[in-house]
Amino acid sequence: MSRSVRVALVATISLLSLAGVATSASAKATWVCKPGQADDVCSTSLSTTRISPTGEVLGTKRVRRAPNRKADCFYVYPTVSNQPTPQATLAIDPEIRSIALYQAARYSQYCRVFAPVYRQITILGLGGTSGVTPEMRETAYQDVLSAWREYLQRYNKGRGVVIIGHSQGTFVLRRLLAEEVEKNASQRRRVISALLMGGNVLVKQGSDRGGDFKKLRACRSRNQIGCVIAFSTFNAPVPEASRFGRANPASTRPGGLPTGQATEVLCTNPASLGGGSGNLDPISPTEPFAPGTVIGALTTQIGFALPEVSTPWVDAPNSYRAHCSSEGGANVLQISSLGGAPVLKALPDATWGLHLADANIALGNLVALVHRQIDRFTRHGNDD
Repeated sequence: MSRSVRVALVATISLLSLAGVATSASAKATWVCKPGQADDVCSTSLSTTRISPTGEVLGTKRVRRAPNRKADCFYVYPTVSNQPTPQATLAIDPEIRSIALYQAARYSQYCRVFAPVYRQITILGLGGTSGVTPEMRETAYQDVLSAWREYLQRYNKGRGVVIIGHSQGTFVLRRLLAEEVEKNASQRRRVISALLMGGNVLVKQGSDRGGDFKKLRACRSRNQIGCVIAFSTFNAPVPEASRFGRANPASTRPGGLPTGQATEVLCTNPASLGGGSGNLDPISPTEPFAPGTVIGALTTQIGFALPEVSTPWVDAPNSYRAHCSSEGGANVLQISSLGGAPVLKALPDATWGLHLADANIALGNLVALVHRQIDRFTRHGNDD
Protein backbone atom coordinates (compact mmCIF):
# COMPACT_ATOMS: atom_id res chain seq x y z
CA MET A 1 0.00 0.00 0.00
CA SER A 2 1.46 3.34 -1.00
CA ARG A 3 2.01 6.10 1.52
CA SER A 4 -0.59 8.32 -0.14
CA VAL A 5 -3.20 5.57 0.06
CA ARG A 6 -2.36 4.94 3.73
CA VAL A 7 -2.70 8.65 4.49
CA ALA A 8 -6.02 8.81 2.69
CA LEU A 9 -7.28 5.72 4.56
CA VAL A 10 -6.24 7.10 7.96
CA ALA A 11 -7.88 10.43 7.11
CA THR A 12 -11.09 8.65 6.08
CA ILE A 13 -11.16 6.58 9.28
CA SER A 14 -10.55 9.72 11.35
CA LEU A 15 -13.37 11.57 9.64
CA LEU A 16 -15.70 8.64 10.16
CA SER A 17 -14.76 8.53 13.84
CA LEU A 18 -15.38 12.23 14.21
CA ALA A 19 -18.68 11.87 12.41
CA GLY A 20 -19.70 9.17 14.86
CA VAL A 21 -18.81 11.38 17.80
CA ALA A 22 -20.67 14.31 16.31
CA THR A 23 -23.74 12.18 15.68
CA SER A 24 -23.71 10.92 19.25
CA ALA A 25 -23.16 14.38 20.70
CA SER A 26 -25.87 15.95 18.58
CA ALA A 27 -28.55 13.31 19.28
CA LYS A 28 -31.79 15.13 19.98
CA ALA A 29 -32.94 15.44 23.55
CA THR A 30 -36.27 14.01 24.68
CA TRP A 31 -38.55 16.66 26.18
CA VAL A 32 -41.53 16.31 28.50
CA CYS A 33 -42.13 20.06 28.11
CA LYS A 34 -41.16 22.07 25.06
CA PRO A 35 -43.08 24.91 23.37
CA GLY A 36 -45.01 23.73 20.33
CA GLN A 37 -44.68 20.05 21.23
CA ALA A 38 -48.03 18.30 20.74
CA ASP A 39 -48.06 16.61 24.16
CA ASP A 40 -46.44 19.45 26.12
CA VAL A 41 -47.73 18.95 29.66
CA CYS A 42 -46.61 22.45 30.60
CA SER A 43 -49.15 24.06 28.27
CA THR A 44 -52.12 23.08 30.45
CA SER A 45 -54.82 25.56 31.46
CA LEU A 46 -53.85 27.76 34.41
CA SER A 47 -57.40 28.45 35.65
CA THR A 48 -57.40 28.47 39.42
CA THR A 49 -59.73 28.17 42.40
CA ARG A 50 -58.72 30.33 45.36
CA ILE A 51 -59.33 28.76 48.77
CA SER A 52 -58.91 29.70 52.42
CA PRO A 53 -56.23 28.00 54.57
CA THR A 54 -58.86 25.49 55.71
CA GLY A 55 -60.01 24.68 52.18
CA GLU A 56 -63.11 26.88 51.87
CA VAL A 57 -63.69 27.91 48.25
CA LEU A 58 -63.41 31.68 47.87
CA GLY A 59 -63.73 32.02 44.10
CA THR A 60 -62.16 31.22 40.75
CA LYS A 61 -59.91 33.17 38.44
CA ARG A 62 -58.83 32.67 34.86
CA VAL A 63 -55.06 32.93 34.84
CA ARG A 64 -53.68 33.84 31.43
CA ARG A 65 -50.22 33.33 30.05
CA ALA A 66 -48.34 36.47 29.17
CA PRO A 67 -49.00 37.17 25.46
CA ASN A 68 -45.31 37.61 24.71
CA ARG A 69 -43.23 35.54 27.07
CA LYS A 70 -39.78 37.08 26.86
CA ALA A 71 -37.80 34.47 28.77
CA ASP A 72 -37.50 30.72 29.20
CA CYS A 73 -37.45 28.28 32.10
CA PHE A 74 -35.22 25.18 32.03
CA TYR A 75 -36.51 22.58 34.50
CA VAL A 76 -34.94 19.33 35.76
CA TYR A 77 -37.26 17.11 37.78
CA PRO A 78 -36.55 15.18 41.01
CA THR A 79 -36.42 11.44 41.66
CA VAL A 80 -39.80 10.11 40.54
CA SER A 81 -39.17 7.19 38.17
CA ASN A 82 -41.09 4.07 39.13
CA GLN A 83 -39.13 1.86 36.73
CA PRO A 84 -37.94 -1.44 38.32
CA THR A 85 -34.24 -0.78 37.63
CA PRO A 86 -31.67 1.48 39.32
CA GLN A 87 -31.52 3.77 36.30
CA ALA A 88 -34.43 5.02 34.22
CA THR A 89 -34.72 4.97 30.45
CA LEU A 90 -35.76 8.01 28.41
CA ALA A 91 -39.41 6.91 28.40
CA ILE A 92 -41.86 9.68 29.29
CA ASP A 93 -43.68 7.67 31.95
CA PRO A 94 -46.85 8.99 33.68
CA GLU A 95 -44.90 10.06 36.76
CA ILE A 96 -42.58 12.18 34.59
CA ARG A 97 -45.57 14.00 33.12
CA SER A 98 -47.12 14.43 36.56
CA ILE A 99 -44.05 15.92 38.19
CA ALA A 100 -43.59 18.40 35.33
CA LEU A 101 -47.22 19.45 35.76
CA TYR A 102 -46.91 19.78 39.53
CA GLN A 103 -43.59 21.59 39.66
CA ALA A 104 -42.97 23.36 36.33
CA ALA A 105 -46.17 24.04 34.39
CA ARG A 106 -47.23 27.00 36.52
CA TYR A 107 -44.13 28.98 35.49
CA SER A 108 -45.38 28.88 31.89
CA GLN A 109 -47.49 31.91 32.78
CA TYR A 110 -44.35 34.00 32.26
CA CYS A 111 -41.75 31.81 30.55
CA ARG A 112 -41.54 29.12 27.90
CA VAL A 113 -40.80 25.89 29.78
CA PHE A 114 -38.19 23.40 28.53
CA ALA A 115 -37.98 20.18 30.57
CA PRO A 116 -35.70 17.38 29.33
CA VAL A 117 -36.15 13.71 30.14
CA TYR A 118 -32.98 12.18 31.59
CA ARG A 119 -31.84 8.73 32.65
CA GLN A 120 -32.12 9.50 36.33
CA ILE A 121 -31.46 7.25 39.31
CA THR A 122 -34.87 5.73 40.02
CA ILE A 123 -36.72 5.45 43.33
CA LEU A 124 -35.49 1.84 43.49
CA GLY A 125 -31.92 2.99 42.92
CA LEU A 126 -32.24 5.77 45.48
CA GLY A 127 -33.37 3.20 48.02
CA GLY A 128 -29.97 1.55 47.77
CA THR A 129 -31.32 -1.96 47.21
CA SER A 130 -29.69 -2.27 43.79
CA GLY A 131 -26.32 -1.18 42.52
CA VAL A 132 -26.11 2.46 41.44
CA THR A 133 -22.75 3.08 39.80
CA PRO A 134 -20.84 6.34 39.20
CA GLU A 135 -21.35 5.68 35.49
CA MET A 136 -25.13 5.79 35.96
CA ARG A 137 -24.92 9.14 37.72
CA GLU A 138 -22.65 10.44 34.99
CA THR A 139 -25.15 9.32 32.34
CA ALA A 140 -27.91 11.26 34.09
CA TYR A 141 -25.75 14.39 34.16
CA GLN A 142 -24.67 14.03 30.54
CA ASP A 143 -28.31 13.74 29.42
CA VAL A 144 -29.11 17.07 31.07
CA LEU A 145 -25.91 18.69 29.82
CA SER A 146 -26.69 17.60 26.25
CA ALA A 147 -30.27 18.92 26.55
CA TRP A 148 -28.99 22.23 27.95
CA ARG A 149 -26.61 22.65 25.03
CA GLU A 150 -29.35 21.73 22.57
CA TYR A 151 -31.64 24.26 24.18
CA LEU A 152 -29.02 26.99 23.88
CA GLN A 153 -28.16 26.13 20.28
CA ARG A 154 -31.65 25.61 18.88
CA TYR A 155 -34.15 27.45 21.02
CA ASN A 156 -32.64 30.12 23.27
CA LYS A 157 -31.82 32.80 20.69
CA GLY A 158 -30.29 35.07 23.31
CA ARG A 159 -33.23 34.97 25.74
CA GLY A 160 -32.86 35.05 29.49
CA VAL A 161 -33.49 31.77 31.30
CA VAL A 162 -34.67 30.77 34.77
CA ILE A 163 -33.18 27.44 35.84
CA ILE A 164 -35.43 25.31 38.06
CA GLY A 165 -34.72 22.04 39.84
CA HIS A 166 -35.74 19.92 42.80
CA SER A 167 -33.99 17.09 44.66
CA GLN A 168 -32.03 14.97 42.15
CA GLY A 169 -32.73 17.68 39.59
CA THR A 170 -31.08 20.25 41.86
CA PHE A 171 -28.02 18.05 42.39
CA VAL A 172 -27.62 17.75 38.62
CA LEU A 173 -28.12 21.49 38.12
CA ARG A 174 -25.60 22.40 40.82
CA ARG A 175 -22.97 20.64 38.74
CA LEU A 176 -24.24 22.08 35.46
CA LEU A 177 -24.12 25.62 36.80
CA ALA A 178 -20.67 25.17 38.34
CA GLU A 179 -18.97 23.32 35.48
CA GLU A 180 -20.77 24.66 32.42
CA VAL A 181 -22.60 27.93 33.02
CA GLU A 182 -20.27 29.76 35.39
CA LYS A 183 -17.28 29.10 33.15
CA ASN A 184 -19.01 30.58 30.10
CA ALA A 185 -19.67 34.33 30.35
CA SER A 186 -22.27 34.25 27.58
CA GLN A 187 -24.28 31.53 29.32
CA ARG A 188 -23.85 33.12 32.73
CA ARG A 189 -25.25 36.44 31.54
CA ARG A 190 -28.42 34.69 30.36
CA VAL A 191 -29.24 33.32 33.82
CA ILE A 192 -32.10 35.34 35.29
CA SER A 193 -32.14 33.19 38.43
CA ALA A 194 -31.77 29.60 39.59
CA LEU A 195 -34.46 28.02 41.79
CA LEU A 196 -32.66 25.06 43.34
CA MET A 197 -34.97 23.42 45.85
CA GLY A 198 -34.37 20.42 48.10
CA GLY A 199 -30.78 19.82 47.06
CA ASN A 200 -28.36 21.22 49.66
CA VAL A 201 -26.82 24.08 47.68
CA LEU A 202 -23.53 24.93 49.39
CA VAL A 203 -22.11 28.36 50.17
CA LYS A 204 -19.05 29.41 52.10
CA GLN A 205 -19.86 29.69 55.79
CA GLY A 206 -21.23 33.14 56.52
CA SER A 207 -21.41 34.05 52.82
CA ASP A 208 -23.95 34.16 50.01
CA ARG A 209 -21.66 32.37 47.56
CA GLY A 210 -18.59 30.16 47.46
CA GLY A 211 -19.07 26.44 47.96
CA ASP A 212 -20.86 25.41 44.77
CA PHE A 213 -20.59 28.67 42.85
CA LYS A 214 -17.95 31.35 42.49
CA LYS A 215 -20.08 34.03 40.85
CA LEU A 216 -23.74 33.14 41.41
CA ARG A 217 -24.83 34.40 44.81
CA ALA A 218 -27.99 34.05 46.88
CA CYS A 219 -31.02 36.16 45.96
CA ARG A 220 -31.54 38.63 48.81
CA SER A 221 -33.81 41.11 47.05
CA ARG A 222 -36.84 40.90 44.76
CA ASN A 223 -34.96 43.23 42.39
CA GLN A 224 -31.89 41.00 42.17
CA ILE A 225 -31.17 38.84 39.12
CA GLY A 226 -28.42 36.38 38.24
CA CYS A 227 -28.87 34.82 41.67
CA VAL A 228 -29.90 31.62 43.47
CA ILE A 229 -32.95 30.72 45.55
CA ALA A 230 -32.51 27.51 47.55
CA PHE A 231 -34.30 25.91 50.49
CA SER A 232 -35.50 22.67 52.04
CA THR A 233 -38.79 22.78 53.95
CA PHE A 234 -39.43 21.53 57.51
CA ASN A 235 -42.14 22.14 60.10
CA ALA A 236 -40.36 20.49 63.04
CA PRO A 237 -36.83 20.30 64.49
CA VAL A 238 -34.38 18.90 61.94
CA PRO A 239 -33.15 15.41 62.90
CA GLU A 240 -29.41 14.86 63.22
CA ALA A 241 -29.66 12.29 60.44
CA SER A 242 -31.56 14.66 58.16
CA ARG A 243 -30.90 14.37 54.45
CA PHE A 244 -31.27 18.12 54.00
CA GLY A 245 -29.95 21.31 55.54
CA ARG A 246 -26.68 20.01 56.94
CA ALA A 247 -23.15 20.39 55.61
CA ASN A 248 -19.66 20.08 57.06
CA PRO A 249 -16.13 21.15 56.09
CA ALA A 250 -15.68 17.94 54.10
CA SER A 251 -18.79 18.48 51.97
CA THR A 252 -18.38 18.07 48.24
CA ARG A 253 -20.12 19.38 45.18
CA PRO A 254 -22.03 16.98 42.92
CA GLY A 255 -19.56 14.97 40.87
CA GLY A 256 -17.26 14.57 43.89
CA LEU A 257 -15.53 17.94 43.49
CA PRO A 258 -14.23 19.23 46.83
CA THR A 259 -15.29 22.72 47.86
CA GLY A 260 -11.95 23.28 49.59
CA GLN A 261 -13.56 25.34 52.35
CA ALA A 262 -15.95 25.20 55.28
CA THR A 263 -19.47 25.31 53.88
CA GLU A 264 -23.08 25.54 54.92
CA VAL A 265 -26.35 24.83 53.15
CA LEU A 266 -27.98 27.89 51.63
CA CYS A 267 -31.49 28.91 52.72
CA THR A 268 -33.35 31.75 51.04
CA ASN A 269 -36.92 32.46 52.09
CA PRO A 270 -39.03 32.88 48.92
CA ALA A 271 -41.56 34.90 50.95
CA SER A 272 -38.94 37.28 52.38
CA LEU A 273 -35.65 37.23 50.48
CA GLY A 274 -34.12 39.96 52.62
CA GLY A 275 -34.58 37.95 55.80
CA GLY A 276 -37.20 37.46 58.48
CA SER A 277 -40.59 35.82 58.05
CA GLY A 278 -43.18 35.94 55.30
CA ASN A 279 -46.43 34.29 54.27
CA LEU A 280 -46.39 31.51 51.71
CA ASP A 281 -48.73 31.00 48.76
CA PRO A 282 -49.09 27.26 48.06
CA ILE A 283 -50.41 26.31 44.62
CA SER A 284 -51.17 22.73 43.61
CA PRO A 285 -52.75 20.96 40.64
CA THR A 286 -56.05 19.21 41.22
CA GLU A 287 -55.15 16.31 38.90
CA PRO A 288 -54.04 13.25 40.92
CA PHE A 289 -50.34 12.50 40.67
CA ALA A 290 -49.72 9.41 38.47
CA PRO A 291 -51.91 6.86 40.30
CA GLY A 292 -50.18 3.59 41.10
CA THR A 293 -46.72 5.12 41.56
CA VAL A 294 -44.71 5.57 44.75
CA ILE A 295 -44.74 9.36 44.59
CA GLY A 296 -48.40 9.28 43.59
CA ALA A 297 -49.25 7.45 46.80
CA LEU A 298 -47.15 9.75 48.96
CA THR A 299 -48.64 12.96 47.55
CA THR A 300 -52.07 11.92 48.83
CA GLN A 301 -50.67 11.77 52.37
CA ILE A 302 -48.88 15.13 52.60
CA GLY A 303 -52.01 16.90 53.82
CA PHE A 304 -52.59 19.95 51.62
CA ALA A 305 -56.19 21.24 51.70
CA LEU A 306 -57.53 20.24 48.26
CA PRO A 307 -61.31 20.55 47.96
CA GLU A 308 -63.10 19.20 44.92
CA VAL A 309 -63.19 22.02 42.38
CA SER A 310 -63.61 22.35 38.63
CA THR A 311 -60.34 24.15 37.86
CA PRO A 312 -56.94 22.51 37.19
CA TRP A 313 -55.29 24.46 40.05
CA VAL A 314 -55.93 25.39 43.67
CA ASP A 315 -54.32 28.43 45.31
CA ALA A 316 -54.32 28.83 49.11
CA PRO A 317 -52.50 32.12 49.81
CA ASN A 318 -51.37 32.97 53.34
CA SER A 319 -51.77 29.40 54.57
CA TYR A 320 -48.27 29.10 56.02
CA ARG A 321 -45.59 31.37 57.42
CA ALA A 322 -41.92 30.71 56.75
CA HIS A 323 -38.48 31.77 57.94
CA CYS A 324 -34.96 30.46 57.41
CA SER A 325 -33.66 28.75 60.53
CA SER A 326 -30.19 27.56 61.52
CA GLU A 327 -31.33 25.94 64.76
CA GLY A 328 -29.41 22.79 65.59
CA GLY A 329 -26.87 23.49 62.87
CA ALA A 330 -29.27 22.84 59.98
CA ASN A 331 -30.14 25.64 57.54
CA VAL A 332 -33.72 25.03 56.43
CA LEU A 333 -36.99 26.81 55.70
CA GLN A 334 -39.16 26.32 58.77
CA ILE A 335 -42.91 26.76 58.22
CA SER A 336 -45.93 26.96 60.49
CA SER A 337 -49.64 26.78 59.70
CA LEU A 338 -51.81 29.90 59.56
CA GLY A 339 -55.58 30.27 59.83
CA GLY A 340 -56.24 26.61 60.49
CA ALA A 341 -54.23 25.30 57.54
CA PRO A 342 -53.38 21.58 57.80
CA VAL A 343 -50.12 20.58 59.47
CA LEU A 344 -48.21 18.87 56.67
CA LYS A 345 -46.63 15.44 57.16
CA ALA A 346 -42.94 14.61 56.85
CA LEU A 347 -42.65 11.80 54.29
CA PRO A 348 -41.31 9.14 53.95
CA ASP A 349 -40.01 9.98 57.49
CA ALA A 350 -38.76 12.86 59.63
CA THR A 351 -35.29 12.87 58.05
CA TRP A 352 -36.86 14.06 54.78
CA GLY A 353 -38.87 16.87 56.34
CA LEU A 354 -41.44 18.32 53.92
CA HIS A 355 -39.24 17.48 50.94
CA LEU A 356 -42.22 16.38 48.84
CA ALA A 357 -43.84 19.80 49.35
CA ASP A 358 -40.78 21.95 48.53
CA ALA A 359 -41.83 22.90 45.01
CA ASN A 360 -45.50 23.70 45.75
CA ILE A 361 -45.47 25.16 49.26
CA ALA A 362 -44.30 28.53 47.91
CA LEU A 363 -45.16 28.13 44.22
CA GLY A 364 -47.23 31.31 44.15
CA ASN A 365 -44.37 33.30 45.69
CA LEU A 366 -41.86 31.83 43.26
CA VAL A 367 -43.96 32.44 40.15
CA ALA A 368 -44.52 36.06 41.19
CA LEU A 369 -40.81 36.47 41.86
CA VAL A 370 -39.87 34.94 38.50
CA HIS A 371 -42.29 37.36 36.83
CA ARG A 372 -40.54 40.30 38.50
CA GLN A 373 -37.06 38.96 37.67
CA ILE A 374 -37.95 38.37 34.01
CA ASP A 375 -39.31 41.90 33.74
CA ARG A 376 -36.16 43.35 35.27
CA PHE A 377 -33.94 41.22 33.03
CA THR A 378 -35.75 42.23 29.83
CA ARG A 379 -35.46 45.90 30.83
CA HIS A 380 -31.90 45.96 32.06
CA GLY A 381 -30.20 42.65 31.19
CA ASN A 382 -27.79 40.83 33.47
CA ASP A 383 -24.52 42.73 33.75
CA ASP A 384 -23.08 39.84 35.76
